Amino acid sequence: MEEKIVSAGFGGQGVLLIGKLLALAGMSEGKHVSWVPSYGPEMRGGTANCTVIISDEEISSPLAPTPDTIIVMNKPSLEAFEIQLKKGGLLVMNSSLIDVKTKRSDVKVVSIPANDLAEKNAGNAKSANMAMLGAYIAASGRVKMESVQKALMEEMAGAKEKFLPANLKALELGAVQVK
Repeated sequence: MEEKIVSAGFGGQGVLLIGKLLALAGMSEGKHVSWVPSYGPEMRGGTANCTVIISDEEISSPLAPTPDTIIVMNKPSLEAFEIQLKKGGLLVMNSSLIDVKTKRSDVKVVSIPANDLAEKNAGNAKSANMAMLGAYIAASGRVKMESVQKALMEEMAGAKEKFLPANLKALELGAVQVK
């Protein structure tokens, strides 16, 4: 089984971290993974996306012209990537920043208010990406929540450790929105 995932948003929204955590979780579960980040020259505030492939077998190409899943943090990312999503794919949308419906009727849509969940319930608006990741995990079951939590703890070690509780809480809140 192979899944191609694109995570997209503005720079600074943590879309590259979503991809990195998925790749680390997949590796810890013994899967083959590919992680390809991409961002505009502006960095924070510019466009950012990444492609992750998680597979039970070797990956022949890190490219995903028709991803199985897209995780979009904002409206411009929805507009840019929804057309690429394969028929029957999974679209995870941040309804806090996306006030339109998808144009697609042939995909499964999971829409959660990630920014609102992160700010009001997890205590840190910057953990909206983790709410989106939690929603993806619950909707897809592709990687285990425990694997992502472990990867997150490793990524947040040291100076970033103070952000760990809010990120773990947001991860759980996003998953609960889907269940």
